[in-house]
Amino acid sequence: MRNTLILWLLKLISWLPLGIARMKGLFFGWLLYVINAQPARITRLNLALCYPEMSSAEIKKLCKKRMQHLAQTIFETPKVWRKGNPWVTQNIVSIKGLELFEAAIADSAGTILVIPHQGNWEVLGLWAGQHKAMTSLYDPPRMRALENWIKTSRQQSGATLVPTNVRGVAAIIKALKRGEITGILPDQQPPPESGEFANLLGVQTRTMTLINKLLLRSRSRALMCAALRISGGWELHFLPVSEDLYSEDIETSLAALNSGVEAIIALAPEQYQWEYKRFRDQPPGVSAAYD
Repeated sequence: MRNTLILWLLKLISWLPLGIARMKGLFFGWLLYVINAQPARITRLNLALCYPEMSSAEIKKLCKKRMQHLAQTIFETPKVWRKGNPWVTQNIVSIKGLELFEAAIADSAGTILVIPHQGNWEVLGLWAGQHKAMTSLYDPPRMRALENWIKTSRQQSGATLVPTNVRGVAAIIKALKRGEITGILPDQQPPPESGEFANLLGVQTRTMTLINKLLLRSRSRALMCAALRISGGWELHFLPVSEDLYSEDIETSLAALNSGVEAIIALAPEQYQWEYKRFRDQPPGVSAAYD
């Protein structure tokens, strides 16, 4: 019953005009900040870790903005799922670095779109999938009905979804060798066997090695990407990656990966997923970041 109610609430929200959905997000985000909900508490902790030069007042101000963007993402994403393309494309207000994306998909080598949790990553995936065949890893949500909704939305735009296991990774490598594109979220917490510690905004962070392995095995290229929330829709950003990302030395590659994530965060720090416990794993001898 609970899952059914949540699903119907999300479907109801999906019928709201984008502007109204965002206005409601502003209010609920403000509420999250005022009541000091868990996302706000984690956000402040992460901001203090990553920006030690910030004053308490500056951290509070950025935290409030982040809560509002978090809620806006929650309120606008059901509409993204319901409408898909061409609606998503019609609401792309501008694209920065489009020439980088066009050059990448024109190349016979595959392309890895490195998409940090910034802005609305669902928008970027839907937009990219209509330009070239796209195969992506997919970790389904626990709600079966919600899973069907999300899969239908992503596949409607041309994406092929594969499971987050060895077979799925093998499918990604084959797709990249065929010249396709894939989207990888680089700032999720990997299990110990799939990540190594690297510096991210001054904090030692367990960082996924998957992107480096995919690049070395498929000989594909990579771009850093984000879909930022702006008035009237979204603004897409494509940034080049450092050549160090392709290094066979994993420390060099991971440092370059996190440097790219930092560049995306710098575009709009208030739109980054600070409420995620990104630093819960720490090297031996380092205090835990969270209680």
